[in-house]
Amino acid sequence: MIQAGLGHYAIAIPALLLVLLASVEAIWPRRALVLGRNPRWRTHALFFLSNAIMGRFLSFLVVVGVAANWANVHHFGALNLAALPFWVEAAIAFVILDFAVWFQHFLMHRSPLLWRIHAVHHSDRDLDVTTALRFHPFELILSTFYKSAIVALLGVPLLVALAFETWLNANALFNHSNIRLPRKLDRILRLFLVTPDMHLVHHSILVDEQKHNFGFALTIWDRLFGTYRIESILGSESQKIGLAEIDDARPSGFIWSMKQPLT
Repeated sequence: MIQAGLGHYAIAIPALLLVLLASVEAIWPRRALVLGRNPRWRTHALFFLSNAIMGRFLSFLVVVGVAANWANVHHFGALNLAALPFWVEAAIAFVILDFAVWFQHFLMHRSPLLWRIHAVHHSDRDLDVTTALRFHPFELILSTFYKSAIVALLGVPLLVALAFETWLNANALFNHSNIRLPRKLDRILRLFLVTPDMHLVHHSILVDEQKHNFGFALTIWDRLFGTYRIESILGSESQKIGLAEIDDARPSGFIWSMKQPLT
């Protein structure tokens, strides 16, 4: 019952943020969209539904919440070996999980096989809040098992695991959004958090720039490992988004996007 209740919050909070950011984008967009909202939004909605269905099937095997609950019941994982205050466990778990997500993203750009899957996300020629939904089900499967393994090995408490998932999804929606932040606010926020302008660099058509700014939430890992870049060499206003080899409307189509890793 507790897990179900927490799960509802983990869905409701990002859903409300999605609506809020989409509304702000419509009023104060950062950039003009190349392909527009339709049929991109329809395609991204279908990605969301496909991943929701896949997530339902995965729940019979393992999900982050199940992994956390299993670790707690079996007193398994590094955090269960020491009697630490809950807030200390939460802080340690958040930092390590955030690094784990950064490292997974880093590997997605280094492995040719993983890149074929992740390239579906990068093939979007625009960047807005719905791009955060554009992940191939193959990537969802890999990510779910990867994060679940980390959660189990750490022995992350259930509440912390679900809170981190909510935090991660909320940040992904925020930094993919097409909103214009005041430059001073952007500079302050990106001392700690990935901002839309910072993540914009990562979606450049230039391959070198795609290998920078891997963070989804915290910026510390890109700064620490030398993959931080302030903005595109083309400038944030002139930077093109997507993949250099795809300059048409194909990424707006759901079927084409689903077949992309296999082509």
